[in-house]
Amino acid sequence: MKKFAIAAATATALTLTMANVAMAQTSAQAPMVVAANEVAKTKEATSDTWITTKVKSDLLTEKGIPGSDIKVETNKGVVSLSSTVAITESQKTTAVAITKKIKGVKAVSADGLKAE
Repeated sequence: MKKFAIAAATATALTLTMANVAMAQTSAQAPMVVAANEVAKTKEATSDTWITTKVKSDLLTEKGIPGSDIKVETNKGVVSLSSTVAITESQKTTAVAITKKIKGVKAVSADGLKAE
């Protein structure tokens, strides 16, 4: 009877230990998943910021383009160009072409550019 009691106590202790390990792994994985999602969001935001900065600087240095009058916004690699100042159709075409050449740009929307 004493051997049975020791065996039952040992089995209970092992079961509780295994359950604690399983719970620890589950709770340890959840923060890792959250952290991975946050890293992905940060990389995306950094990439969008980099794209916006690169587009803006390329437009500012291009002769014949009023780069300081063109607003640049990037969301998930999609660049939106807009302006409150009218530009020529040729300037609009050049601005879009410059933007499309930049690494990481998935699409360009120039609907906000008012062309004459």
